[in-house]
Amino acid sequence: MLNGSTWEPISVITVPRAINLLLADKAIVVEQSGKFLRTVSSRFPVPSVIALRTYINVPRRRAHWSRKGVLVRDNYTCIYCGAKPGVVQRGKVLARSDLTVDHILPRSRGGKDHWTNTACACYSCNHRKSNRLPNEAGMKLIWEPKTPRTSYLVIAIGSGPAAWKQYIEIE
Repeated sequence: MLNGSTWEPISVITVPRAINLLLADKAIVVEQSGKFLRTVSSRFPVPSVIALRTYINVPRRRAHWSRKGVLVRDNYTCIYCGAKPGVVQRGKVLARSDLTVDHILPRSRGGKDHWTNTACACYSCNHRKSNRLPNEAGMKLIWEPKTPRTSYLVIAIGSGPAAWKQYIEIE
C-alpha cells in the first residue's frame, strides 16, 4: 500500500483489506496482479499495489541491521573501489560471495554493527584497510553509508513481488 500524494510505501496488507479500501473509495489500484477474488455473485480483480487517496502521516520505522541488509543496501558494490559482481578483479570474476561487510570504524576500535558504520567491500579492499580507518589506509568512501528504509529492505531482500520494486527508493 502506498501513501496518498507521495506514493511512499506504507505497508503490506491482505487482499481482503485492499479490496475493502477500494470498495470504500479510500484507495486506487496502481498495479493489478492478474488474479481475481470470486464471491458467489461477483468477481474482483486482486490488486498488487494500491495507493491511498489521501496522505497519512506514518512515523518511520527503523531497519534492523543485518549483514545481508548491508550488502543489499549497497547493491553488492564495494564502497572503496566500486567493484561489483561480474567485474574482473585480480584475474578473477567477482561473485557476490567475494563481497564482505566492512566496519568503517573497526570493531577492534569500538566500531559497532550499525548501518552508518558498515558497508559492502570487496575482499581486496577489506583486507587492505584491515583494522584501520579509511583515511589511515589511504582509502576514500565512494558514498556515505546510511540507514535504509525498512520497506526498501523488505522488497530488496526478495520477500515482495517484483511489481513493488519500482515504488521503493533508496535513501
